[in-house]
Amino acid sequence: MDWDQVWIDLNIATMNPENSEPYGVIRDGVMAVKDDKIVWLGCRSELPEFDVLATPVYRGNGGWVTPGLIDAHTHLIFAGNRANEFEMRLGGASYEEIARAGGGILSTVKATREASEAELFELGRKRLNALAKEGVTTVEIKSGYGLETETELKMLRVARELGKHHHVDVKTTFLGAHAIPPEYKDKCEAYVDLVVDEMLPAVLAENLADAVDVFCENIAFDLPQTQKILAAAKAKGLDIKLHAEQLSNMGGSALAASLGAKSVDHIEYLDEAGVKAIAESGTCATLLPGAFYFLRETKLPPIDLLRQHNVPMVIASDYNPGTSPFCSTLLMLNMGCTLFRLTPEEALAGVTRNAAKALGIESKVGVLKEGMQADFCLWDISSPAELAYSYGRNPLVHVVKDGKLIHQ
Repeated sequence: MDWDQVWIDLNIATMNPENSEPYGVIRDGVMAVKDDKIVWLGCRSELPEFDVLATPVYRGNGGWVTPGLIDAHTHLIFAGNRANEFEMRLGGASYEEIARAGGGILSTVKATREASEAELFELGRKRLNALAKEGVTTVEIKSGYGLETETELKMLRVARELGKHHHVDVKTTFLGAHAIPPEYKDKCEAYVDLVVDEMLPAVLAENLADAVDVFCENIAFDLPQTQKILAAAKAKGLDIKLHAEQLSNMGGSALAASLGAKSVDHIEYLDEAGVKAIAESGTCATLLPGAFYFLRETKLPPIDLLRQHNVPMVIASDYNPGTSPFCSTLLMLNMGCTLFRLTPEEALAGVTRNAAKALGIESKVGVLKEGMQADFCLWDISSPAELAYSYGRNPLVHVVKDGKLIHQ
């Protein structure tokens, strides 16, 4: 066999649903890589002959390999912080009260508008490094802290540049409809027109976004406004997704499902009708335990209903300065289990196989099988459940991205 590299002495959590074992496990496994793709994997006893003198062989020393982790929902590009709002919430103020008083998203908008592309790039690089050190090989980055054409484009340019200069793959999402900017107070319809008629064409002209998102909520955009933006994006060939049912049940998830959304995110207030709608459309449910924890929410997402209707559940960091200042995908695995009562296997699927589906890249990454992109992590653990069980001791040993060894 003419292979570029071979990995032996592994336990492989393939996360491949075609393998009926928990985590899709192959024990005492081997993986072979050629031209950035996985070309063979299986039990060592079945390994074909290959030229051991001409082929680099890496030993896993009995560790575990998983697909590279995927963080499918982040707001990683921003300036400033909102530690003062953290203090306000601890004093009793609600997320909605802070937002209506001019805090929340709008305070980050001010800082981000004032920051240069170079400043945002350096801040984003450090945050992306933090995720990469925990085994993240693909990340989604949203705009949404500009709320004007110039700054929205600036954020998306920075996100694209990060993807060019970092080994982590970056998927970008245009979130111009994240909040209503102060200059459009009481003129929400006019701002929606700006998003559709000016911002979206400018984003498309520079090929800056893979998807479009909207914050559909009573403090942001209503159903008709959301539909107008998502329909315009879909008509231009972009994927769509939605911040939905975080603070109330507005029916955003059902709307998004009817338009073929890749995911609906937050969904604490999603009801059974909404679950059925996303199940029928194949839309993923993205759970964001960091925001749930940080805001001290008590309304749990409908986990049992999502299981009952076989909706793919995604776990993501929602990394942002106001409601989930946690730049850690591994921490989200633990929170997904402890707060939402996911199993460790469900949580790991949420940052691999299901996260890939939510980003529309499931044909390339998210599971380990022949023909897939060679994105994988080697962990110093005795079982995959350890990734969700413990936090603070990073067990990452190696990252292989596109067939190249990145982290040693």
